[in-house]
Amino acid sequence: MNFITGKHLSRRTFLRGTGASVALPFLDAMVPAGRTWRDPATEFTRLICLEEDLGHAGGHAYGIENHLFAPAKIGRNFELVQDSQLKSLEGFKEHMTIISNTDCRMAEPWRVEETGNDHGRTTSVFLTQAHPDQRAGQIFLGKSIDQVHADRFGQETVLPSLELTSEGPGGGDSTYASLISWASPTQPLPAISEPRAVFEQLFGAGDSAADRKARVQTNKSVLDWVVAELARAKKSLAPEDVIALDGYTTDIRELERRIELVEARNRSGEQRELPEQPSGIPDIWEDHVEIMFDLQVLALQADLTRVITFVHGRQGNSAFLNSGVKTAWHTASHHGNYPAAIKDFNTINAYRMSRLVYLLDKLKNTEEAGVSLLDKSVVMWGSAMGDPNIHNHRKCPLLLIGRGNGALEGNLHLKAPDGTPMANAFVSLMQAIGHDDFTRIGDSTGEFPLSFPRGGLATAEAAG
Repeated sequence: MNFITGKHLSRRTFLRGTGASVALPFLDAMVPAGRTWRDPATEFTRLICLEEDLGHAGGHAYGIENHLFAPAKIGRNFELVQDSQLKSLEGFKEHMTIISNTDCRMAEPWRVEETGNDHGRTTSVFLTQAHPDQRAGQIFLGKSIDQVHADRFGQETVLPSLELTSEGPGGGDSTYASLISWASPTQPLPAISEPRAVFEQLFGAGDSAADRKARVQTNKSVLDWVVAELARAKKSLAPEDVIALDGYTTDIRELERRIELVEARNRSGEQRELPEQPSGIPDIWEDHVEIMFDLQVLALQADLTRVITFVHGRQGNSAFLNSGVKTAWHTASHHGNYPAAIKDFNTINAYRMSRLVYLLDKLKNTEEAGVSLLDKSVVMWGSAMGDPNIHNHRKCPLLLIGRGNGALEGNLHLKAPDGTPMANAFVSLMQAIGHDDFTRIGDSTGEFPLSFPRGGLATAEAAG
């Protein structure tokens, strides 16, 4: 590499060894010296979609009145009350766009036979905003927005999209209940739950499956198989790039170590909390989610993918004792309209939401060409369920975090008029992140602007 002549390191450089392939993060050496140059990989918007199955307490009249999800103020500089489900994200307020009062009516039962399967429809409808065909033997839904984004911006990456889940195999009661990413109305994309499988997708490309298996069985780090190429690459890099590359490889090695510890613990013969789960999945949901978040950041940092979906929300029969509530999450969602029970459900939701801080911190502190990944991304969290006590799909929660390369202003609460489809917000989001020709999805009736006029309405009361 020669900085004087303008030669530079390709954005698609991989360090390759037997059974291993390690992509590099963005480095200064990838910018040719002496001439203006823009890397397309630093300009598109990364999209991370997280689905929460059980709706929110803010969809109930009590939750609305007490601002458990939607703040009282519409527009800029909203306040999050102490009991808000979003309170833990207050440090990211400048990156937050809260969208309240939208409906996902495509998740409602259209026929008598569909009554009672709202959870399955909730998951499948979230990113497609289409009504699933639930007749026996039929699979038909719609294309999800993550796949629309992957088709346009992900085709030059190793993984056009990455589908993940926090539940083990068989966690959903149907295809619709388990999968949120759909390449076409008849092609759902399976989601990966085991961290090791995700790690191998990102860094395990090699000469053959046998090579990859042999590498894993040696108990060596994936980096040990590319050590010579790594050392050679460092000799050509400026000190700043060496520091950046060292930090990146340290993160890879540490994550690999944590995955190995989980596997060893679960194979030790000690009694497990979740004995039916594969050995590679942590028994503790929080540990599982944290590792999956680490994998997502590394994938984005190395531009291995630009689109990620994560079923963050099931495990409905589990209790989250660290939240302070002993009741199982799904049981708590059927709160019976009792304020104390609604508060318990909200407390669990707030605790689960607080886990998102880990991902947002890492995105904010990971830079690419001097800009944080959080500013280059949109993290979309939401649910097609409104008030789970009655399995309705009105007043559903939707939250966008990040700037999306300027697509989102942040520090905004936007309240939709009654009856507005969530799909309208999706139309506006997709247009803002590079899909000018995206005009309709599901039951959309138009656009829902993701900005707020200066001098506009300031309170929910004023919105009337």
